[in-house]
Amino acid sequence: MSALKGKVALITGAGQGIGQGIALAMASEGVDLLLAGRTLEKVEETARLAKERGVRAIPVSCNVKAADDLASAVETAARELGGVDILVNNAQEVPLGLIDDVADEAFTAGFESGPLASFRLMKLVHPLMAKRGGGTIFNFASSAGIRWDMATYGCYGAIKQATRALTRAAASEWGRENIRVLTIAPHAESPGLKWWIENNPEEAEAFFRTIPLGRIGRLEEDIGRAIVALCGSDLNYLTGATIPLDGGQANFD
Repeated sequence: MSALKGKVALITGAGQGIGQGIALAMASEGVDLLLAGRTLEKVEETARLAKERGVRAIPVSCNVKAADDLASAVETAARELGGVDILVNNAQEVPLGLIDDVADEAFTAGFESGPLASFRLMKLVHPLMAKRGGGTIFNFASSAGIRWDMATYGCYGAIKQATRALTRAAASEWGRENIRVLTIAPHAESPGLKWWIENNPEEAEAFFRTIPLGRIGRLEEDIGRAIVALCGSDLNYLTGATIPLDGGQANFD
């Protein structure tokens, strides 16, 4: 029997890509799920797939830029599933482009959907996790924040570096309550990455050559299973760190 069976995870951006991969990996371990996403039909499909693996899965429409939506998602998890043990702050709008070309609205949307949404959700689940004796929070960063050539990645990288700072702070402040907080920096076969590859073929080809393992991560098998492992008791002394799930490409030292 999985040590995670009966735990509850709240996952944002769960309708596709990395969020869906994590949800299905969690479902295979018996974790009940609150699945949040902007497009209800997509999270409903993830919920259907998760239920086939024998867990409870509740899909909710949620715009992570809206504070009320986040509060409603957490309230639903508490009411219907009993609380939250695992939070996965996966959803993110990505502002790419030269600094002169990125509009204020795009940069603001990236901030609101990234570090601000993570900040809000962390605060919302904190008392629930403390009441249940602890929990694990995953925030998401990117190697875009530490590229040697930041041209066209400055706004996105700045947003992701802000998220890393929040992880360190929450890990320090909540560690005594047995709440661990980690940052994940993945490369995975997400719709966003596929779009980038299609629109930047030459840069993408050069980028792939820098990945020692020579491939992009699989959504469930590589990223989802790693998240499951990080939730387990064997790694319960790890907190505040950035974990690069990128085939060895980035160096976050």
